[in-house]
Amino acid sequence: MKWAYVVFFALLLGVVALAAAQGKLGEGFRASGKSAMALGPVLILAFLVMGFTEVLLPQGWVERWLTDASGPRGLAVAWLAGVLTPGGSVIGFPMAAGLLKTGASPAVVVTYLTSMALLNVLRLPMEVGIYGGRMLALRVLACLVVPFVAGGFARLLAPLVLGR
Repeated sequence: MKWAYVVFFALLLGVVALAAAQGKLGEGFRASGKSAMALGPVLILAFLVMGFTEVLLPQGWVERWLTDASGPRGLAVAWLAGVLTPGGSVIGFPMAAGLLKTGASPAVVVTYLTSMALLNVLRLPMEVGIYGGRMLALRVLACLVVPFVAGGFARLLAPLVLGR
């Protein structure tokens, strides 16, 4: 996590210096303030979702349904939760962070995030309107097992990457 701060701070210094060199420093701060006012409430709500997810999920339930010990059942629960998560990444990322904090396995969280990204039901009507039902059916059928595969790989890779 510290590297994320370092990278973002370096990026910030670069764009601020570039804006200052072009005489657009004030304009950049005004645009940043507008974005903060627009996205701030959403981010606050996302952090609240994360905190309440962490507090409300009973430890016994997490151990039974969302750890590596739950086997395929945990991946199936994560797959379904990803399909049904409203709000996409704004809700899903904080939910994933809350799940990790409650003890859900990395494989379950990867399955959840992949399912949310590929199969979220709230996008389906828009996709039908954009490229039609047959193409949507092909895309969904091709993606149905991808979250399970990603979760399986995460289960194998977690000891190497996370030391777990």
